[in-house]
Amino acid sequence: MSGLIGPVEAVLDRRLQAASDAPVVVALSGGGDSVALTLVTAMWAKAHGRRLVVLHVDHGINPASQGWGQSCADLAGRLGAEFQILVWTGPKPTTGLPAAARLARHRLLADAARAAGASVILMGHTADDLCEAAMMRQAGSSVPDAREWAPSPVWPQGRGLFLLRPLLGILRSDLRAWLTARGEPWIDDPANEDQRFARSRARRETPPVGRATLVHCQVEGLSDLAAQVAEDHGLSLSRELLRAAPLADAKALVGVACLCAAGTTRPARGDRLDRLTHALMGQQPVVATLGGARIEADAAQVRWMRQASEIARSGTALLSLEPGEIGVWDGRFEITSLEAIRVGPLAGRMGRLAPNTRAKLARIPVAARGGLPVLIGPPVLCPTLEPVPGLVFNALSRTRLLHACGVIDREIGSESRVR
Repeated sequence: MSGLIGPVEAVLDRRLQAASDAPVVVALSGGGDSVALTLVTAMWAKAHGRRLVVLHVDHGINPASQGWGQSCADLAGRLGAEFQILVWTGPKPTTGLPAAARLARHRLLADAARAAGASVILMGHTADDLCEAAMMRQAGSSVPDAREWAPSPVWPQGRGLFLLRPLLGILRSDLRAWLTARGEPWIDDPANEDQRFARSRARRETPPVGRATLVHCQVEGLSDLAAQVAEDHGLSLSRELLRAAPLADAKALVGVACLCAAGTTRPARGDRLDRLTHALMGQQPVVATLGGARIEADAAQVRWMRQASEIARSGTALLSLEPGEIGVWDGRFEITSLEAIRVGPLAGRMGRLAPNTRAKLARIPVAARGGLPVLIGPPVLCPTLEPVPGLVFNALSRTRLLHACGVIDREIGSESRVR
């Protein structure tokens, strides 16, 4: 038993804070992998005096799902953990159901974890999931490897949240043998055998693997480069530093910076990203757009910005907030106000700014000005240029980039975690 538990607890020791008033949150589907993870995590949480919260997502697809939820509730009850069932409501797509269910699951988990005051969600992916992902890529899929530590894949619900997968070095068969020896039951979801789905086909075709053959790929080499990126009404980086980086790191950084500066959710990939990276690592000035971001480079700096025209096309131009409500505008700024407000882009409203505020625009690149947020008054106020009483305003782009590039590699302290 210690041969299985020890490596998992070592991951928990490395990634989580031993002393914190934040809860330890586990996603429990009821399958063998997540049941094993929940049991081991409960031991770790009890040993360190941490509160345990178990979250179960009911996708509403299988008629037996209510019974699965009750089984998960029973396990959480035996462990003395808090428990929530999160239900995916609304119509289900007729195509792309696994991807839609995965997106809905992550959104529900992110909302619940934030509400609980957590910054980490534990998930039960195993070494077999890595092997299945490799098989899916051989069949033409672009599915990435699960990573031990990664930011939540949903935005903006997942801002400030990380996923921790402590079981990636363990085989599914070993987990089930451990559960059987303990007399612990688990649920076998028939969807895992449905050959309409690529994951199920890969699971059937994946050959047995030995522990020595498992490869766990992590993001490496990016964190030092990402730490040099500045937040300056967008993102900026010394072009010399970008040129000096290995091509793979430079390409990854350029793609992530486009995503974060634009506040969007679809990463830039493919030939356009390749061409942009090579251009930025060259000597000539660059002006380009990619993934909703505008990129400008002179001899000294690369800048990633958000243009007002892209905001208009995205459908995120206006945000209305009630007093005390937290909202995210254009995927780039988290805003809370003591009063009811409306937030929109500065484009078309520059002439309504106070003269001293307009003067501050001169130091901001022209392409970035129209994409700045303003409170639509009267008066029109730009919180990136002037303090606004009663307003809590956080730029998210750089923090998101640091998280995506591995600069943060363990649970943050309770004084810094998400609200």
